[in-house]
Amino acid sequence: MSTNIEKNEIEEINAKLDQLLRENSVIKSSGDTKSTSAKPVVCVVGMGYVGYPLAAVTASKGYEVYGFDTDLEKLKLIDQKVNFLREELLEELLPRVKINTFSDPRLMKMMDIFIICVPTPVNEKHYPILDPVINACKTIAENMKKDVLVVLESTVNPGVSEDVVAPIFEKAGYVVGKDVFISHCPERINPGDEYKGWNVSNLPRVLGSMDEEGLRRSLEFYKTIVTGEIVPMENIREAEAVKILENSFRDINIAFVNEMAMSYARFGIDITNVIKGAASKPYAFMPHRPGCGVGGHCIPVDPYYMIEKAKENGFEHKFLSAARHINDGMADYTVEMLQNKLNEVEKAVKGTKVGVLGISYKADVGDLRESPAIRIIDKIKKMDADLMAFDPYIATMPSISTAKDLDEILSRSEALVVVTDHKVFKNIPVEDFVKNGIKVIIDGRNCLDKKAIRAAGIVYAGIGR
Repeated sequence: MSTNIEKNEIEEINAKLDQLLRENSVIKSSGDTKSTSAKPVVCVVGMGYVGYPLAAVTASKGYEVYGFDTDLEKLKLIDQKVNFLREELLEELLPRVKINTFSDPRLMKMMDIFIICVPTPVNEKHYPILDPVINACKTIAENMKKDVLVVLESTVNPGVSEDVVAPIFEKAGYVVGKDVFISHCPERINPGDEYKGWNVSNLPRVLGSMDEEGLRRSLEFYKTIVTGEIVPMENIREAEAVKILENSFRDINIAFVNEMAMSYARFGIDITNVIKGAASKPYAFMPHRPGCGVGGHCIPVDPYYMIEKAKENGFEHKFLSAARHINDGMADYTVEMLQNKLNEVEKAVKGTKVGVLGISYKADVGDLRESPAIRIIDKIKKMDADLMAFDPYIATMPSISTAKDLDEILSRSEALVVVTDHKVFKNIPVEDFVKNGIKVIIDGRNCLDKKAIRAAGIVYAGIGR
């Protein structure tokens, strides 16, 4: 989000901070600190898709909660109780909870528990970027009091808490296990998809700590804010490894079904029917769906954390690397299908009016992180197509012109590429494709009615269909 805040608004924020500092007696000549709250004061560092719902849930359990972020526009929205994540849980909780927001780290002196919920992305070479975690830890270490609990929820590879996080606090003069207790509780949240009723308030969690007292404190706290089972791990590295294993499992299985989809397509076999048949087996099979690419904050990122960390220990993850190679290559496969199907109607990609339906990485959310749309759009642009995109959740994208609504993109397209299976796209009547003269549809999410589209005389191709 933008940080374009007026000067007077910044002054108001600073005035609010000074008042809170005075009310909670944080700045004292003796250096002692205290809080007016009977329960521990909780600070959530990073108010994004993980931190915002977690702060709301924690506040709903009677805790005094503070949300820290450097994005002042985001904090302003939170103060206004705006559900910019469009989460059902937030919609329910925001009217009845209070989340205090701040961007000046001096206020951290009154906190008892810190929960770090910052991004952990990878760079263009797929190497882990730990700067957000490092900066969050440095900010806390430079401003906190003694005897606090620090819980890292951000996804990291095994060893980060011991090799990166702990040394930051030690360098600041704190003794781990005495002045500061460090734990890891990897986040489990699926933006925009509270799958079968699961959300941050009731999902089972795992916890690991650097010492027994840290584990005890962490368990005691999390048992008061979540209703799901909490599984304590024997050490903090095991807790770090859990999230990597979960998301690598999904990435590998998606890669497997993507590879099978590409193979079955050569046999004229519809993989969606095959998956339906295989899923009838009551054991030992878990259905995964093929698609034009894997996006989001976890699945296309977390395996690289393990791949790179393993290299440091002299081990090569061939399986994880192969899965990443297959899933990253699905954007190329999708564009190749577009090229081949346009050839069937005697058209080249160059100069053809191509409409991309969906920019975000998953259905019914406005999140661009690692979205396959970025790569697909880039590749089609390089082929000199007359390109336009539409996403009801993302108004604009710098690299491509965007339609104002669905009618506009349908009326100006000859070919469509479905990248995101938003509900609005799945509900498009086949008649709308026909009346707008759509000649080719590439269904990157297998979410449209293949038979009806082909029966209408439109060339259709899905992933493995």
